[in-house]
Amino acid sequence: MKKAPLISLKGVSRHYPSGDGFTTVLDHVDLAIERGEMVAIIGASGSGKSTLMNILGCLDRPSEGEYLISGRPTFELEPDELAELRREHFGFIFQRYHLLGELDAVGNVEIPAIYAGQNRDARREKAETILDRLGMSDRTHHRPSQLSGGQQQRVSIARALVNDADVILADEPTGALDSHSGEEVLGILQELNREGHTIVIVTHDRNVAARAGRIIEIRDGEIISDTRKGDTSKSSPEGPVKHGKPKKPRFLGGIRDRFSEAFAMALRSMNAHRLRTFLTMLGIIIGTASVVCVVALGQGSQQQILKQISDLGTNTLYISPGKGFGDLKAAQITTLTLSDAGEIAKLPYVLAATPLNTTSSTIRVGDKEVSVSVNGVGAEYFATRNSKLLEGRFFDQHSVEDLAQVADIDDTARNTLFPHETGSVIGKIILLGKVPVRIVGVVKAEERGMGGATTLEAYLPYTTVQTRMTGSRSLQMIMVRVADTMDPAEAEKMITEFLTKRHGEKDFSIFNTGTLQKAVQATTAMLSLLVSSIAAISLFVGGIGVMNIMLVAVSERINEIGVRMAIGARQSDILQQFLIEAVLVCLIGGVLGVLLAAGFGLLFAQFGSPFHLIYSPTSIVVALLCSSLIGIGFGFIPARNASKLDPVVALARD
Repeated sequence: MKKAPLISLKGVSRHYPSGDGFTTVLDHVDLAIERGEMVAIIGASGSGKSTLMNILGCLDRPSEGEYLISGRPTFELEPDELAELRREHFGFIFQRYHLLGELDAVGNVEIPAIYAGQNRDARREKAETILDRLGMSDRTHHRPSQLSGGQQQRVSIARALVNDADVILADEPTGALDSHSGEEVLGILQELNREGHTIVIVTHDRNVAARAGRIIEIRDGEIISDTRKGDTSKSSPEGPVKHGKPKKPRFLGGIRDRFSEAFAMALRSMNAHRLRTFLTMLGIIIGTASVVCVVALGQGSQQQILKQISDLGTNTLYISPGKGFGDLKAAQITTLTLSDAGEIAKLPYVLAATPLNTTSSTIRVGDKEVSVSVNGVGAEYFATRNSKLLEGRFFDQHSVEDLAQVADIDDTARNTLFPHETGSVIGKIILLGKVPVRIVGVVKAEERGMGGATTLEAYLPYTTVQTRMTGSRSLQMIMVRVADTMDPAEAEKMITEFLTKRHGEKDFSIFNTGTLQKAVQATTAMLSLLVSSIAAISLFVGGIGVMNIMLVAVSERINEIGVRMAIGARQSDILQQFLIEAVLVCLIGGVLGVLLAAGFGLLFAQFGSPFHLIYSPTSIVVALLCSSLIGIGFGFIPARNASKLDPVVALARD
């Protein structure tokens, strides 16, 4: 049985849209090329010879007819299957070389082997061996811009050989070279043919065509002559001589190497366009920094407010006369008494219940007289409010029972009354109105809202305040400390029922710090979410900028994409390369945004604000994750567009 030709075209035509109709570039071409032949396809410009070569190299598809490689039809092959054919069976030598400027000679040569999944060391050794054979051993690490035209074409030939291609397709291989370099390149192609490679040269130069053993002339899309000369029996039917021991492609290693190549190319592209890359990142940087800062500021504000609420006492209820806040008759209600406090204190879920009466007075020390807020409280008050003792002691229950004329003052009052006192003020006598009082302790001033403590505070036993200052047995407030195991909301409900039963009606209101704390947490969380959502808009805008720049990058690098596809890159390889670049831009922008947010936090702290930015690792991770997702989301469309390009169209673009 006769073996099928290496290349076979049967009735192949190629039409291109033109206005309302079509232009026929190839018209029912029949052609068979055997393994080991050296064929020159010659014709004038516009004759269809380049289109024929593109179809032979699986860069283009015929509109009609059938194209077979070793008897295998190619018409219904998927793009990645065509890429495999180009990668495994064809090597391309272009008139304009089409080398990648970011890579040196060895890097350019080994790209097809990367896409073929060859081992890193093996492909590097093979690339260097082929370059050495082509007389390029001293130029292996030179970039294309550092090489002459002839040297660049040698690198292009080495790239075509690195995967041991059966067929070398050379499009005007001497067109951009001087006569000497052209002769050298033709000599190399003849030598490769003698080794068994099938060589197909497309040229308009009859002198170049004369070096081939078979000349096919094409005119207006039709083959008008097909002539052979000399003895072609020396061609090797077994195919080309392999350069070194063949290496089996590796699946996982190949994926890793293709990813490494795509990653490296993304970094090179970003480095080559540093300003454009930074401007692209700017939207991501600002968006990420905004989100992280807003969340940090929200958490810092929430902590500060919750700290102020905590200063009111944890698990604490405040019972006041009146049916609610704003009750105009609250001052006339005198039903809240010491017996209520005593009975509440006996409840099993109550740790302490302390009366609280507040009045205004003046303090006199020597010739200094200032206004002060006098708080009549029980001995448990300080523990309930988590008061911090700076010096001395808190008055105790004996002081309450004995109606002792003792007081704890806050440090604001101490500094005001004794500005030049360097020692202790414990034991000093002050005059509260007309009542002499001995200082037994100094406590840290309690926070009174955003501005801190603004009034002077003195704390006396409530019994002393009632008998010596106000003369009233009714209470302005009862402060109740609930056990930590008890839900404050449930305790509030039970105490409400208890007091309502005692008074016969509900003539009091209860302020629950736990309820306020939950409300503050919910409110600040909602505000943080709202402002974060607004800040996230800048991330979205930054993502649109990434997409626009990547679309520009794709349009600028169409020729590079075409070269990569011609030498065997899959659609997934092109998609991966541009997607990695988009993700890197966004991820690096995200990291810079986090660093900018951290710098803003340090700057914010220098202004002495009561609020501090509290950075959440979760928000930072989420911000970085979002920036990566934006890179994937907005980078996918440009990357997909790049991967879907037609190789032959991409190669035609400069």
